[in-house]
Amino acid sequence: MPKPSLIPDFAYHPPDVPLSILYEDTAILVLDKPAGLLTVPGKLENRQDCLIARLQAARWDALTVHRLDCDTSGVIIFARTRQAQGFLGQEFEQRRAEKTYVARVQGVIADDSGIIDLPIGSDWDYRPRQKVTPEGRPAVTNWQVIDRSGTETRVRLTPRTGRSHQLRVHMLALGHPILGDQIYAPETLRDHNRLLLHAETLSLHHPVTKTRVSFTVPAPF
Repeated sequence: MPKPSLIPDFAYHPPDVPLSILYEDTAILVLDKPAGLLTVPGKLENRQDCLIARLQAARWDALTVHRLDCDTSGVIIFARTRQAQGFLGQEFEQRRAEKTYVARVQGVIADDSGIIDLPIGSDWDYRPRQKVTPEGRPAVTNWQVIDRSGTETRVRLTPRTGRSHQLRVHMLALGHPILGDQIYAPETLRDHNRLLLHAETLSLHHPVTKTRVSFTVPAPF
């Protein structure tokens, strides 16, 4: 794939939408994050509006566990106690948490499924871009075709590791960048109102009951 043109300036215009709480109890909060909203505050002053800040205004005890990219929507979990935060952090670190995503990508993928096993590291010349590089950290993504149209493919992506921008970098490496990606897609494929990547399901052990729980939000595209 040709390398995308320079990354456009990041103009942050977070959506003015109400919180979408999917589930809550005394230990966890599960939300449907909208696309275009940071999970945690950015470094610059005009990027303080974010999901955790909005959530803490309504649930003061909410604590961050993991993140979704600003332009990615979908299922995200927060803790309500330090003990729950530590437990859930280990679920992700030890890869006991399972996530699936839905994406629309450029082009028609011929095979029905596959595995991308390519290491990912920082592209220091084009921060915050990441890239496939032998010096990178191991990264593995399973993919499965959901359906195809004349010019694009809808896929379900299951990351087996948690590298920054992993799904976006891996699909670019496969030759099928995610549509609407302002960082990795060629400029001709950026003309969408959002990144067409959505965190569809999250499954992990509950920090109190220790039973496995799952949460699902269908993709809005």
